[in-house]
Order: sequence, then C-alpha cells, then structure tokens
Amino acid sequence: MSDPLFILAVGIVIVVGGIIGLKLHPFLALLLGAFFVALLTPATAIEQFALAKGTAPAAAAALAQKNIGERIATEFGATCGKIGILIAMAAIIGKCMLDSGAAERIIRSVLRLTGIDKAPGAFLISSFFIGIPVFFDTVLFLMIPLAKAMTLRIGKNYLLLVLCVMAGGAMANSLVPPAPGPLFLIGEMKIPIGLMMIMGTLVGLCTITAGYFFALWANRRWPIPLRDSLDAKLDDLKAISDRDDHSLPPLGVSLLPVLIPIVFIMADTARASLIPAGGSSFFWDLVKFFGDKNIAIVSGGVAAMLLLVYQKRGSNASLTTFVSAALASGGSIILITAAGGAFGGMLQQTGISTRIADLTAGYQMALIPLAFLIAAVVRTAQGSATVALITASGILSGMATNANLDFHPVYLGLAIGCGSKLVPWMNDAGFWIICKLSNLTEREALKTISPLLVVMGLTGLVVILIAAKLFPLV
Repeated sequence: MSDPLFILAVGIVIVVGGIIGLKLHPFLALLLGAFFVALLTPATAIEQFALAKGTAPAAAAALAQKNIGERIATEFGATCGKIGILIAMAAIIGKCMLDSGAAERIIRSVLRLTGIDKAPGAFLISSFFIGIPVFFDTVLFLMIPLAKAMTLRIGKNYLLLVLCVMAGGAMANSLVPPAPGPLFLIGEMKIPIGLMMIMGTLVGLCTITAGYFFALWANRRWPIPLRDSLDAKLDDLKAISDRDDHSLPPLGVSLLPVLIPIVFIMADTARASLIPAGGSSFFWDLVKFFGDKNIAIVSGGVAAMLLLVYQKRGSNASLTTFVSAALASGGSIILITAAGGAFGGMLQQTGISTRIADLTAGYQMALIPLAFLIAAVVRTAQGSATVALITASGILSGMATNANLDFHPVYLGLAIGCGSKLVPWMNDAGFWIICKLSNLTEREALKTISPLLVVMGLTGLVVILIAAKLFPLV
C-alpha cells in the first residue's frame, strides 16, 4: 500500500478517471488525486524525500508531521507563486494584443514575409529560439494569442499552429541552456555550457523537424477549430481581422509587448553569465531587476495596456473591461495549473524518483538509452521535466565523469533532455497551461500534444545515438 508505484497508479486512476470518465472539472479531479496520494504516503517517505532534497533533519521531520491539507496547500501555493503572476499578466498581454490589433499586425507581417504555406514553420522556429532564453510557459503565453489570430486570418490549421508553438518551446526548454533544467544538468555532469548550447540546438532542430511532420499529420487527422473563449471571442477576432492596415498599430509598436519580456530576460541571462559573483553597478542592478521573469512580463503587460488605450482612444471602451475578461480566463488557468502542481508535488513526496532510481541502478544497458529511459519514467511518473532532468543527471553524473566513456558526456546530457519530454499528462502543470490557453479538451491534448512530445523525444534519442557513434567528440 505504501509502495510509490502503487500510489502512483492510484493517483492516475483518480485523475484520469475523474476527468475523462466522470467528467469532473480538472481542478476537482487534481485535488482529489493529490488528497489520496497524500493520504497513502507514509510519514517516513515524506521525511526521506525532504532529506534527499537537502532539507535540515528538523525541517524534514516537521514536514512529515504536517497534515494532508497543509501539504497540499503548500504545494498549491508554491505552484501559484511560480506561475500566478506570469499567467495573469500573459492573459492581459494576449487580450490587449488581440483587441488593439497588434496581433493582427504581426500576423499580416509574417504572412507577407513567409506566405501562408510557411507560416507554421515560422511559428515553430520562432518558438524554439524564443524558448532558449525564456521559460517554456512564457513562450506559450506570448505565442498562442498569435496562433489564434493567424488561424482566423488563414481560416485553417489551428491545431498545426498550436503544436508548432508547443514543439519549439518544449524542446528548447530541456536541451539548451540557460533554461533551468539544462543549466543544472551541465553543472552536475561537468559539461561545458558552450558545447551543450551548440549540441542542444542541433539536436533540438532535428527533433522539432520530426515534431513538425507529426503536427502536419495530426492536423489532417484531427482538425480542431478555433473556439470561443472568454478572452478571445471569435466575433471580436473576426472584426479585428477585417480592419484595414491603416487602423492597425505599426509593427514595431505591436511587437513591444512580446519583445520587452524577451529582451529583459535575455539581458539578465547575459548579466548572470558575464558578470562575476559579487560584481555590481547601477546598470547591472537595473538589468537584474527588470530581468526577473515576473517583472519582465509585467513590463510587457504595461506596454500592451498602453497600446490598447492608445488604439481605443476616442471610444467609450474601458480598460477595466478588457483586463477583467483576461483575468477571468487567466484565473481559471491558474487554479487548474496550481492543482496540477499540488498533485505532482504529492507524487514527489512518495519517493517515486528514488524508487525509479533503485529499479534502474543494476540495469545493464547502453548508457545513452538508459539515461533517456530514466528521465522518461521519472517525467511520466511525477510530471516535471525539470525534476526528471535533475533526477537522471544525479543518477548518471558519476558515469558521465568516467574517463572510460567512448563518447563525450554531452550525449548523456542530451539523452536526459530528450527523455524528460515523455510523457506529459494530467500531473504536468504545463499540460494544463497549453490546454486552457489553446481551448483544447483534455482528450484532444492527450491524443495530440502527448504523442507529439513522444515523437520528438524518440527522434532525439535516435539522433544522439547516431551522433555519438559518428562524432564521439573524445
């Protein structure tokens, strides 16, 4: 009853069965799943989990003694702390860009540059390179409103555009520093950051190419229409798409709500890499302040609201009306995502990662597929790609620094990054963000987004095995 694998199975049945079978709201199903997982987890497992994270013994014992409600609320609040401001402000940016015509201006400019046929490819490449300096969820918040506007403009391929955004952002997040997971991985496995950036980009481009072909197939097999939502009603989008060019804001101004967060975060990333520890000046302190992801996205939100106010000047429309509609949509996403974080947090406290590590410790297999397998199993079990990266790199770091390897350790790191993409489902906060931002149902997401990442992850594994054989770099 206390085996983490059994507890995981119970959690899967409750969440998946509740949402798909009983038609429960995802928020309720995830909280129920978190409750039963927490109920079945013994105090000793919770204490061991905390100690393994480096928590002081007294604090670990105190965590084990907390009641179920407190532990769930703590994980719920921690997830809210990470994504609450981001989601709320991203919802405002998306709504303001749509209603001001900024998204429509960007889409018309992209279509003039690429043509309709190449627009999905432009979304794919843009999402990948935007995803290198910024967080994955930020890519979704910035790009999904553009996908909605593009779909209305060309009249088709909504699922294709959503999958292209997902594919690009997801692979950059796990393969290319300075994303948090790859940064931890290269430190643990002693991989040079420059080599990881180059190799991660090359492997990432191969994987998103495979993802693009899957997206084309899925779009033909399961065409999904653009649907009404609180923050993007189809009638409003249609009215914007019918506007003439002169009534839309200039392209440079339209890009500001997207570019401001990206530039601020990239500048802070460069500061952290170039400025030695303890080094400081007024300029770099300013870069650090605005480079915080929450401050950066708030800055983008301010730009979006100012743009909307300027475009709506002379009308009786109130900014409060637009912001309220955006927050009504964003609030629902925050609640569901935080509940998903609570469910994933309770699974982690069972010791599922350690259990998987024990199962694979004596498994004799080629190291690259083993690294991929460990990361994939941990990701599927507890939902977090970053935790999967950390767990797998911790298990394999000793082997990675072994001088007897026939290939450079960077290939192990890349295999872990690709394995951490498998398999997203209801215990993953990112799964809920993409569902709610794109208005896909849970069933639609499970048959499109989940296999998309499986295809890309497996493609990455094949590419890595071939590259390690042909170009061992040792």
